[in-house]
Amino acid sequence: MVVATAAGLSNAASIALSIALAFLFGYGLTLGPVYRAGVPFRRALRLALASDTVSIATMELVDNAFIVVVPGALAAGLGDGLFWWSLLASLAIAFVLTVPVNRFLIGRGRGHAVIHGLH
Repeated sequence: MVVATAAGLSNAASIALSIALAFLFGYGLTLGPVYRAGVPFRRALRLALASDTVSIATMELVDNAFIVVVPGALAAGLGDGLFWWSLLASLAIAFVLTVPVNRFLIGRGRGHAVIHGLH
């Protein structure tokens, strides 16, 4: 959201960019250590996709839904307290709601449990 707001992108483009970057960095933060653990790149990529997709999707759904429903949050600029307050609140709420999703997945050998042995 910070990058999109600084670039003056539209609401839809801001949300699309934030989602794209979340998946890119989320997968990247998993892919790097798995690859460095000696897993071939294609297999490491498949493991990153398998372990992180539901978690990142949940986080982004909640995060962006909150930003959309807060009046004026998408129109707020970087110098506006509403921008930073709504961003912080959205990430905190999304984190709290994503933790049970991850616990559920890990408890069933899915999600991050797929790669725990490689860290």
